[in-house]
Amino acid sequence: MTDAASSTVAFERSHNIVIDAPAKAVFDYVTNPQSWPEWLAASHHIDSENRPLETGETFHEKWHIRSGEVSLDWIVRAAISPKIWIVQAETTFIGPIVIQYTCEEKDGRTTFTRTLRNPARKKLPTDEQIANMDAEAAVGLANIKTNVETRVR
Repeated sequence: MTDAASSTVAFERSHNIVIDAPAKAVFDYVTNPQSWPEWLAASHHIDSENRPLETGETFHEKWHIRSGEVSLDWIVRAAISPKIWIVQAETTFIGPIVIQYTCEEKDGRTTFTRTLRNPARKKLPTDEQIANMDAEAAVGLANIKTNVETRVR
């Protein structure tokens, strides 16, 4: 969707996985930014408290990406344990980045969904960039599943 006034486009991509653990265990793991380098390949340094973060709290992340290092300052926009967590970072290179985590528990298993939103990108990602996002998400979600299931056993 293009915004004529600012010539930007909105982009959204979601990925999910079923984890054999209660929603609270999944939620507490993924909403603690200190866990991100354990499962997210690009994330290599986090400045935050070592616990799940609440609405209004902030943290700093450093990414390693193909073009170099990127620093992001995040703010938690919503934290409703153990269901939904939304964070946002402002960037000059891609506009705002909004990440949403949702946890839906059924019969002791949790469907974890990670949604990436770029509400005001300068241009849509290429097919190659989307394929890379999907591949990185598959690895990240598999890592979350392994790490959480190992912790709750």
